[in-house]
Amino acid sequence: MTKTASDSGLPALLAEIYACRICRDAPAGGPENALPHEPRPVCVASASAPVLIAGQAPGTRVHQSGRPFTDPSGDRLRDWLGVDDAQFYDPSKFAIVPMGFCFPGQDAKGGDLPPRRECAPAWRAQVMARMPQLRLVLAIGQYAQAWHLGPARGKTLTETVANWRRIFEDTSSGTAVLPLPHPSWRNSGWLRRNPWFEEELLPVLRTRVAELISDR
Repeated sequence: MTKTASDSGLPALLAEIYACRICRDAPAGGPENALPHEPRPVCVASASAPVLIAGQAPGTRVHQSGRPFTDPSGDRLRDWLGVDDAQFYDPSKFAIVPMGFCFPGQDAKGGDLPPRRECAPAWRAQVMARMPQLRLVLAIGQYAQAWHLGPARGKTLTETVANWRRIFEDTSSGTAVLPLPHPSWRNSGWLRRNPWFEEELLPVLRTRVAELISDR
C-alpha cells in the first residue's frame, strides 16, 4: 500500500516546522547569531510527489510571499524543468524542501546568506524519512549537494554538476539524484561558460521529469 500524507505523519511534522523559531530563539553560536527578523518557514513536503526540489533557502521575495520560487530564479527553474506554474506548485508532482526553511538575511553586498545552520540538523532527516516515494532529487547548489550526495560530491559545484551523469545513473540508494547549479540570474555567467549544461543535462532532466509527473 502506498503511504499517504496522513499516515506518514507528515502533516503533524509540517505543523512543527511552520511553528519553528529555533534560528531566532536558540541560534547556533549563541544569541548574537539570532535571525534578525521573524522566521517564516517555507516548505512544501509531500508524501506523494515523485520529484523533490532541494534548494538552498528562501530569498526576500519568497520570504514575503511564503511560496517557494516566486522570483526570477523560479521562472528559470521552471524553464529548466519544462513545466508551468500549475505543475510546479502541484504537491502531487513536486515536493519543494530547501536546506534552510527561512530567509537567512543578506550579506554586506546584498547577496543572500547561506542557509541557517540550525535547520537541516533539526528537520531534514525527519522530512526525508516521510517521503519514501521519491524517485528523483534535484540537488540545487552546494549545500543541498553536500547533504544529498555526501562523498560523491566534487570539490567544487562545477565539478559536481559536470559529473551529473555518473551521479544520476547511480541509483544504489533507490532514489536518483541530479545536481544542479542554483537558477539565480547571478549564475548566468556560469551557464555561458558551461554550455554542456543546457545542451546535455537539461534534455535529460526534462525527459525524466515529464516521465515522473505525466500520470499525476
